[in-house]
Amino acid sequence: MTRMVVTGGGGFIGSHVVERLAAQGHTVTVVDDFSTGHRANLSRVLRLHPDVTVHEADIAAPSTADLVRTERPEVVLLLAAQMSVKVSMRDPVLDARLNVEGLVRMLEAARTAGARKVVFASSGGTIYREASDGEGPTTEAWERAPRSFYGLTKSVALDYLRLYEEVHGLSSVALALGNVYGPRQDPGGEAGVVAIFARRMLNGQRCVVNGDGLTTRDFVHVDDVAEAFALATERGSGLINIGTGRSSSVLDIHAALAATTGFTGAPVFGAPLPGEMRHVRLSTDRAAEQLGWRAGIGLQEGVNSVVRWVQEHSERPAEVGLAAEHRTAVTPGEGAS
Repeated sequence: MTRMVVTGGGGFIGSHVVERLAAQGHTVTVVDDFSTGHRANLSRVLRLHPDVTVHEADIAAPSTADLVRTERPEVVLLLAAQMSVKVSMRDPVLDARLNVEGLVRMLEAARTAGARKVVFASSGGTIYREASDGEGPTTEAWERAPRSFYGLTKSVALDYLRLYEEVHGLSSVALALGNVYGPRQDPGGEAGVVAIFARRMLNGQRCVVNGDGLTTRDFVHVDDVAEAFALATERGSGLINIGTGRSSSVLDIHAALAATTGFTGAPVFGAPLPGEMRHVRLSTDRAAEQLGWRAGIGLQEGVNSVVRWVQEHSERPAEVGLAAEHRTAVTPGEGAS
């Protein structure tokens, strides 16, 4: 089968992608600095597929590019990134280091290793212009007009991918993801409203809503997203939206979680966050045409999966790091945390 490197493979989305690829029989190498991901996310795949290799390394470090080249990947999946709009507005230098410098180093590694394709995790919720009232779903042809530094780095990345294909012949596909949610989403992180709300409700705490709660997003389940990444290793090119084609408000999410958890507390409304879009709904026609993909998991089913996961893991902090000694290589002096 195919040799693949997955950067950010220890993260929420990346670990699901690694599981999907390993189950298909591919030779998978994970590169992750575990600054936001957890080794525990990989415990299941390492148990089922002990040939998966894990390297703890920072994608922006020069030595990591050397490491990737030694794996001789045929496909490189780039999911490692600083992924929070809030963090990007607070620390744009960090955001650019990981999302631009780290990207270019990994593209150079893929090119010089002779990889045939790069699959990049882009952001359907931050790279496009704001939708007007009553306007249809966002297509890939829409103007790019990011309103956050995070969105800017994801937009710039598309131009790097295009030029690497034009100049060096390195094929690529960028998946513009909706708001991904599901098991392993960090309920204590900077982003991830579904997991954050789920944990608070299960703990009997009211949820803080930024703004009026009517902000809408295209929420897509991580299992559907992992399938899209697996398909994109063989099909598709250019920019492809990965969403459901439907939008849900933050208050819709609150209601769906309350229905599952039985929580009766009203949300607490706070100030809106700078740099965030008001409404996001993604057209998925191109994903269907190029990848043969459509989302299959509905919102309530997906929300239920998050609640179950948070319930099962809320009292198991020791699980973080269980996979640390299982085929994990730490790059000396780089990326160790």
